[in-house]
Amino acid sequence: MRHASRHALVTAAAALVLAACATVRPGPAGPPAGTTRQEQDRLLKTAEERLVTDCLGARGLRLSGRARAPAEDRRLQAALFGSEPRELSLTLSSGLTVTANSDGCVATARAGLYGDQNRWFRAQVTVDNLRAEAQARMKDDPAHRAALDRWTRCAAPEGGPRRGRPDSLLAARCARESGLDDVRARLEPAELAAVRALHHDQVAVYEQLRAGALRRAAELTAPATPTPRPDPETQATPETQPAHTAQDTRTAQDIPTAQATPTTKGVDAP
Repeated sequence: MRHASRHALVTAAAALVLAACATVRPGPAGPPAGTTRQEQDRLLKTAEERLVTDCLGARGLRLSGRARAPAEDRRLQAALFGSEPRELSLTLSSGLTVTANSDGCVATARAGLYGDQNRWFRAQVTVDNLRAEAQARMKDDPAHRAALDRWTRCAAPEGGPRRGRPDSLLAARCARESGLDDVRARLEPAELAAVRALHHDQVAVYEQLRAGALRRAAELTAPATPTPRPDPETQATPETQPAHTAQDTRTAQDIPTAQATPTTKGVDAP
């Protein structure tokens, strides 16, 4: 949940600001047919990174690996993540409150992809925390409580309680040996389905806004279509081009013209 919540802190922004940050090229209507969820995630990430880069560039900034002076770093952080106060807020069923800024290039890029900043913020935070909510519900199950007790005894050092989270390899071994993995695998599908049904409105909004974002991402990342260049061999030279006389009945509609092309610019259980 903590990771999902941190991820959600920069999800929203004002969509109108995007026009100052990037111009989208024309392209296909959506992602290629047959793409997997993981491929779609990569497409969205690529498009978001491009929009962030364009937005920073419009402010005279860019991301780089070089060391920056403190004042320069503060300016970059403010441009990326916005400034206080945070305008968007949502309290989860766990009691945790997630907040986000509606300015900054990261938020602006996401708003440009997903649209309405408040709807996307609420939908994404809700969906990102569905599994955590389902796992919290599992703890009421007697089999889960028993397995968690066994895991705790396995992960605790000899002679006393442990401090902090155990080593990841130890935690994984104890999850197998205590049966916690098996209990979770059995309980999670039903609990997750119940949680999704509980939040079906936000899940529907999430999928709707994501579908629109995929279309925009495909447009943004599509290769630019080059303008066709005339074939020199078919061009009339001054010597061969017929003179425009009274007998020449061509109209303006018959003469091809160049088309403008848009430019781009607690238990610490695992």
